[in-house]
Amino acid sequence: MIDLLEGNMTDTQRPGIVSTKQQQIATLARNAPERVFSSLHHYLDYDWLHRAWELTRKNAAAGVDGQTAEKYAEHLEQNLQSLLCRIKSGDYRAPAIRRVYIPKSDGQRRPLGLPTFEDKIVQRAVVMILEPVYEQSFNSCSFGFRPGRSAHHALQYLRNHIMDEGGRWILDIDIRKYFDTINYQHLREFLDRRVTDGVIRKLIDKWLKAGVMENDVLSFPVAGTPQGGVISLS
Repeated sequence: MIDLLEGNMTDTQRPGIVSTKQQQIATLARNAPERVFSSLHHYLDYDWLHRAWELTRKNAAAGVDGQTAEKYAEHLEQNLQSLLCRIKSGDYRAPAIRRVYIPKSDGQRRPLGLPTFEDKIVQRAVVMILEPVYEQSFNSCSFGFRPGRSAHHALQYLRNHIMDEGGRWILDIDIRKYFDTINYQHLREFLDRRVTDGVIRKLIDKWLKAGVMENDVLSFPVAGTPQGGVISLS
């Protein structure tokens, strides 16, 4: 019955329908920890993309095409329908990432990658599929980039354990330039363990190969993912 109604979803109904589908994915992943998902892209429909659009930041800086969220929304249904067709057919092309730098407290600069607005929607849509799968593998003490969790939650969890268990030491470790050094082959092998869906995997490969635009020069790194993209933080 849901499938018959999805084409006429209202803005208030859509989040619930998408959430229900995510719960279905989560249940499958939780009940079968060794399961490899070879068919996930059927969840990607118009309502799924519309929900991804709702969750995409509208005030972020534009990507290489200069398109703003406001401009994209002028023909939202048409744009999302076109986007859906390109994703399903394999014709979607991931645009290059626009690289900018922000200052760090130690005087260095952190490189950020800015996807186009439409690409952010696609990235968000894929994150919405992958999160329910991989969330089941995390322990409760893990907080980084997980839905509904923040640095404040991590600090509260740490404080509670120190108070309850009488901890005396805190070890602070940071992986230097982690995003810049991710090995593509290792990433693909990691994904092979749980997600082999062709549409999803092709999209991920397109993002890895999209290239980076900096000072009007396009380069194609052989390792690493740009910080700042929705998919790179998931």
